[in-house]
Amino acid sequence: MAHEGILLGMGNPLLDISAVVDNQFLDKYDIKLNNAILAEEKHLPMYDEMASKYDVEFIAGGATQNSIKVTQWMLQIPGSTSYMGCIGKDKFGEEMKKNSQAAGVNVHYYEDEAAPTGTCAVCVVGGERSLIANLSAANCYKSEHLRRPENWALVEKAKYFYIAGFFLTVSPESILLVAEHAAAKNKVFTINLSAPFICEFFKDAQEKVFPYADYVFGNETEARTFSRVHGWETEDVQEIALKISQLPKASGAHKRITVITQGADPVVIAEDGKVKLFPVILLPKEKLVDTNGAGDAFVGGFLSQIVQEKPMEDCVKAGCYAANVIIQRSGCTYPEKPDFE
Repeated sequence: MAHEGILLGMGNPLLDISAVVDNQFLDKYDIKLNNAILAEEKHLPMYDEMASKYDVEFIAGGATQNSIKVTQWMLQIPGSTSYMGCIGKDKFGEEMKKNSQAAGVNVHYYEDEAAPTGTCAVCVVGGERSLIANLSAANCYKSEHLRRPENWALVEKAKYFYIAGFFLTVSPESILLVAEHAAAKNKVFTINLSAPFICEFFKDAQEKVFPYADYVFGNETEARTFSRVHGWETEDVQEIALKISQLPKASGAHKRITVITQGADPVVIAEDGKVKLFPVILLPKEKLVDTNGAGDAFVGGFLSQIVQEKPMEDCVKAGCYAANVIIQRSGCTYPEKPDFE
């Protein structure tokens, strides 16, 4: 059964600055919808402009942290999840701590003295979202923090690990420490492709971690980019999922399972040389508020069943349920209690 500290996540904690904007705003800052990128110099003024011009919401986010919070919400077992990442010593950092603790997650943040807490602009147009992350302090995570006895104790306690691909840009060394521990102790290590730019520009770091991955999550765009980068010459998501599941593994204790979401199309699961498709819960367009956090919520719901050793069907069902709840609300937020059966 799920217990305290069963799942540990590591990633880039970012305070989401979320607003419904217009196409003019997207054009001004050269932003494409349904994308996730790291902020460049040209994007930096947009954070203030959003806050002054639009009705913004501040929500503690970052891909891995979102997933961990959703797992925590689904499990309803206090402290069943833990999370590490780097924040700044500032008001956004305090906001983040308050928000995560209220969600019941056992957070062990590394607090950087110099850099401000990372932020992520969430630009919503017609229910679709685009993410522009200004990592700041999130970029400063050091593996020394992970090695501290009180933090490594969380690693020892956990049976399952989840780290989104975005963390490859910050501390691949920390990811490998956890991945190697998981392989040595027959624990379950899960990762996410996270964004096309991770598959393209952090391919080497991704390839070092991949052999340890027991579950690989992603969406159809990321899967196709992964395929192209690896020279597979196929756009077929089912074929790509199968190929990913069959890449070499560092430990034989667990097989690799690939989980690819495709928006309103069925979820693709590849394991044991076979592909299965699972339908998602379709939502009428008028009920869609925004898609921010939908993929993270899917992973969170899915993980809430993995840690309880439930069958694959239940994992997908829980993932779809969580994603469906999230897209009917602003940002990665949820009601007090889940009503998942």
